[in-house]
Amino acid sequence: MTLEQFRLDGQVALITGGSRGIGLAIARVFVRAGAKCMVSARTRTDAVDELCEGEDVDWVQGDVTDTDTPERLVQTTLDRFGRLDILVNNAGIADHGDFHAFDDARLSAIMDTNLMAPFRIARAAVKPMLEQGSGVVLNIGSISALVSNRPQLQVAYNASKAAVHQMTRVMAFEYGGRGIRVNALAPGYVLSDMTRGGIENEEWDRVWTENTPMGRYGTPEEMADCALFLCSPAASYVTGSVLVADGGYTTH
Repeated sequence: MTLEQFRLDGQVALITGGSRGIGLAIARVFVRAGAKCMVSARTRTDAVDELCEGEDVDWVQGDVTDTDTPERLVQTTLDRFGRLDILVNNAGIADHGDFHAFDDARLSAIMDTNLMAPFRIARAAVKPMLEQGSGVVLNIGSISALVSNRPQLQVAYNASKAAVHQMTRVMAFEYGGRGIRVNALAPGYVLSDMTRGGIENEEWDRVWTENTPMGRYGTPEEMADCALFLCSPAASYVTGSVLVADGGYTTH
């Protein structure tokens, strides 16, 4: 294996939830690896403006819970770059609370964003990938699909991410012989806007770090490096896998 195996030259990637955190870090790493990127999120940030100064990066606004968004994101990518080689299903939200008090509105918000949207976007993206005979889908899952989190209670979030992991495996089975690889990345606790509230909570911060053998949070850049591996030729024989990057959290 050489470093060239981690290059994405000539590849076109669509990245949802790409305006901040892990999604933005993935876009930056992919661009450095030679990919052309279509970045999408509900809102555009200064960081996206800076990223889009390069000719190989573009932006499309989209709320992934809108049922018209998946086809539009894919078609916009095809119109701009002529093909679609990589989909990174990164957009997601988190919520927590007692199971018995978790109302339908909150449940729907979690499932629509974390499960239904990735399903629909992957469904739209697979079609041009099948036509060209190749492609990669990377779903961003979570260690929350594998454990019961503490001290926060978040059964709906955990269930949504567990469903994403299973969707990944079944997609990989279905498309393994048709040139499309499908994997998931399961981050642990990563420094991001999503975790900021918990990190600022003294009790949560203590529990999260004490339960992580490496004793620290991950960074979006570390997750992006994992994503690059899974989407690059270096992982050409990897499909149906869930790569856990959690500082050892799930070892106990």
